[in-house]
Amino acid sequence: MSLAPWRSPLAGALHRNDSQPHCRYLQLATVRADGRPANRTVVFRGFLPDTNQLKFVIDSRSQKPEQIDHQPWGEACWYFTNTREQFRLAGRLTLVQQEHPNPALQQARQTTWKDLSDAARVQFAWPAPRETRADAVAFSPPPPDSAQPLANFCLLLLEPVQVDHLELRGEPQNRWLYSLDSQTWTTQAVNP
Repeated sequence: MSLAPWRSPLAGALHRNDSQPHCRYLQLATVRADGRPANRTVVFRGFLPDTNQLKFVIDSRSQKPEQIDHQPWGEACWYFTNTREQFRLAGRLTLVQQEHPNPALQQARQTTWKDLSDAARVQFAWPAPRETRADAVAFSPPPPDSAQPLANFCLLLLEPVQVDHLELRGEPQNRWLYSLDSQTWTTQAVNP
């Protein structure tokens, strides 16, 4: 599998902005079953090896899995403040839950769990999201096993089919559109 042409500019933006912890955060938009938009901030967890798929983690107890089951398409918007660049990545979402039938994706889920910090893993042992606020003691559970993901831990993959890269520096600004047609990426410089 060859890397998509947008991977190099994205890697450069990540590198040039890595002094800012928030550069790993981006917004992911999906569509709810009722047709209304849903948007949330997610943490970039790297790429699935040998693919162009971005990795995120979510809790199956949240509303996100139902939204993805209803409409498996999403768009991420990522803004890098140091370099004043924006990447919009639109594509198909794959939710890897505990019972996912693909063994390779199950392994990726387990590896991603192991790669999380203890603080990130323990959040999956907290009370269920969006329920009535629990007592403070419920937010101090014992640390989960670092080798075995909790049942509600999900790996979320975004496989872009279109990427819009805008550099807001310069006169004029620069913008490129990357599109996947079958198995081939095309790159087009466009007006900002």
